Amino acid sequence: MSFQYKPDITYDAGPTGCGELIMNLFLTMKKMDKGQMIEVVSYDPGAREDLPAWCRMQNNPLLARVDNGKISHYFIEKG
Repeated sequence: MSFQYKPDITYDAGPTGCGELIMNLFLTMKKMDKGQMIEVVSYDPGAREDLPAWCRMQNNPLLARVDNGKISHYFIEKG
């Protein structure tokens, strides 16, 4: 699957629940530079609510969410 975004890092969270997913994402993004982009791949339906809210609270713009069946791809810029 091809997307218009070219992330610097891809984090495949698989079926990880949101608590663990958010913590791993936070730790991964801490190492990134402002303006870099991460793609998060998640099979957890709860992430569709939790990730956008986390992005708003952390001032990390959620550029897009692309759903492919039960798999969602989130493209997040480090703010």
